[in-house]
Amino acid sequence: MHDLETKPGLQAKFGVKDEWILPVVPVINIPEFGDESAKKVCMDLKINSQNEKDNLAEAKRLTYLKGFTEGKMLVGEFAGMRVQDAKPLIRNKLLENNQAVIYSEPEKKVMSRSGDECVVALTDQWYITYGEEKWKKMAEKCLSEMKLYHDEAHNMFCQTLSWLNKWGCSRSFGLGNRIPFDEQFLVESLSDSTLYMAYYTIADMLQNGDMYGRDASFVKQEERTDEVWNYVFCDGPYPESSTISQSVLNKMKQEFCYWYPFDLRVSGKDLIQNHLTFTIYNHTALLPEHHWPRAFRCNGHTLLNFKKMSKSTENFKTHRRAIDEYSADATRFALADAGDGMDDANFVDTCDSATYKRNLMDGGNFEILVFTQTRSPFHLRR
Repeated sequence: MHDLETKPGLQAKFGVKDEWILPVVPVINIPEFGDESAKKVCMDLKINSQNEKDNLAEAKRLTYLKGFTEGKMLVGEFAGMRVQDAKPLIRNKLLENNQAVIYSEPEKKVMSRSGDECVVALTDQWYITYGEEKWKKMAEKCLSEMKLYHDEAHNMFCQTLSWLNKWGCSRSFGLGNRIPFDEQFLVESLSDSTLYMAYYTIADMLQNGDMYGRDASFVKQEERTDEVWNYVFCDGPYPESSTISQSVLNKMKQEFCYWYPFDLRVSGKDLIQNHLTFTIYNHTALLPEHHWPRAFRCNGHTLLNFKKMSKSTENFKTHRRAIDEYSADATRFALADAGDGMDDANFVDTCDSATYKRNLMDGGNFEILVFTQTRSPFHLRR
């Protein structure tokens, strides 16, 4: 629209009439961007042409995100409502009036590891309704009492809770557990994995000390009933009908209660919108409040020379390779310099050993914290 307004030749080239590019009628107000969010964001990002694909993609991301989470409708019967509340109502009305059809596609081209192009298929599937009102309030309560270390992480969790709703929890192929009430489906791994930290607490007994899980003779599969899990994890009554000895059951419960709730879970910021929020939801649904998560520490990704690490582009470096090339101390200095916040850390391999060696050769000042066997720290200055 901006190009058509400012470049008459472009308008003539495509036969666009003047009345087709009249000023846009404001429909949504976003507090940060006003009534004309697209125009405001394009000005902020200094976008001057429709050919600036990367900047336009960022402008779209910002306006869509802020519009959905913070925007309010300005016109029509839903004026004054939040966009996230009005959107499903408008959708349903359009469908009822036969003015719209449901259509799904990937937001961009998706290729599988086998080289096949992926498509969207509407098939039977089980969903978990994470946005259910009562459940959502429990998740919000859990989040409000958690330590997250960064305001940005807290805001990302709040945004995810605001839009997260139905999420597919089943699949029809691969390895995994069968859905007990519909055994043609398997439990989708993301939905199944958000409670595995509870399994850690008793894994040694269930696997009879074998870290690979090859020996399940100590507590047999058929003995692992719902009544047993309710007793161990959910403060349920003692399972009188269980064939597991009382001492083993009590030991399992004791171990779980000792290690739970977990004090800290460290993970990447990209998992806030799925895995970590699922963890909050699933813990609040299945476990009593005193076993809810206490803290998440979310971090950014590690870049190598300002680019994403990827084996396909050969832009990656293992810990072993970095240590072999630059020494352990130089690698530590470079990683420490990369940062410890939510931003993506950048490992620049042209400066790590050079910086460290320059400090040594030039007699530069640096401080090393040394721990003795008693863990009492003292400092060495060079």
